[in-house]
Amino acid sequence: MIQNKIAKVGDIKTIADLIKCPVEKASTLITGFLSGPMCGKCFPCSMGSYEARTILNDLMEGNGTASEFHNLKRIAAEMLESSMCKKGKDIAAFVTEYIDEEIFNSHVNGICPSQTCKNLIEYKVIADKCTMCGLCKDACKYNAIHGEKAVPFRSSFYPFDIRQTKCVTCGECIKVCPVDAIILVDAKDAQPVSV
Repeated sequence: MIQNKIAKVGDIKTIADLIKCPVEKASTLITGFLSGPMCGKCFPCSMGSYEARTILNDLMEGNGTASEFHNLKRIAAEMLESSMCKKGKDIAAFVTEYIDEEIFNSHVNGICPSQTCKNLIEYKVIADKCTMCGLCKDACKYNAIHGEKAVPFRSSFYPFDIRQTKCVTCGECIKVCPVDAIILVDAKDAQPVSV
């Protein structure tokens, strides 16, 4: 878990730099700060950090609103100015560094430009490219892939499909597909699959 690494390493920004999505980076910074370095003695840090984490989690889950971006900017600015310790000021500066209006607006609209926020992405099988080898189904530990392997002398098969309710977006299916028939798409733009 990233939060545990943050507490041990003590360098929240270094851990966050390993993450692609700026919203997820900011969330990791805040969560790491809450689980370790924050002392909780001053109001801006103790209240602001928890509120910021809630806003960031909403955005990553696709439940964020446009007004939350402005609230997050206000919280970070108040923490930067009013925190009584360097740790609080540093975390506010780091979060401010990752706040980008375009990226946050994309999240409000249900799209993660980095395609890493799990609730905003889906894996899809491109039926025209699929050779029905079944490697993806074998690789999926969560039984999220349904379909039948191609068998000689048989004319019809159930095509492979990924059940989004079971998929944890681990990416193992993409790694094993020999013909690149599985792609990552924005959940908002994905077409519903009939069962």
